[in-house]
Amino acid sequence: MINISEKERFLIQDLQDQEKLCIDKYTKNENSAKDTELKNLFNSIKQEEQKHYDSLGQLLNGTVPSGNSGNKAGKEYNPTATYVGSFNQADKDNDEFLCTDAITTEKYVASAYNFDLFQFGNSDVRKLLNNIETEEQGHAERIYKYKTVNQMV
Repeated sequence: MINISEKERFLIQDLQDQEKLCIDKYTKNENSAKDTELKNLFNSIKQEEQKHYDSLGQLLNGTVPSGNSGNKAGKEYNPTATYVGSFNQADKDNDEFLCTDAITTEKYVASAYNFDLFQFGNSDVRKLLNNIETEEQGHAERIYKYKTVNQMV
């Protein structure tokens, strides 16, 4: 059991609010995406964001969870191209917008973790927050790979 200062509690709650926003955005993005590959990607990232949200909740309760291991999925993700040959340009434009917006969100959230983790004295908490930050960067990497293979960059 760890003690959390008022300042640390505020920072964790703010990060948790960011994770909730990510969950909500990925839910909407999944429902709005035209491509099944992209829908699946958004769903997978949404589940990872839920794990981040839950980990932060455990921190608020005084427990440092284990299990967040950093960015592995980004390196291993190899999407299949959908928007090659014959396709609906409006669908591609829609999905490209969703991807660009999601990458922007991931950049912001990763930077929030990068700044906030230095506000904590407990090295286990800093490690957890650093791992979540790395996972957020991996989300952006996977979305960027999707954009690249679909010639959206």
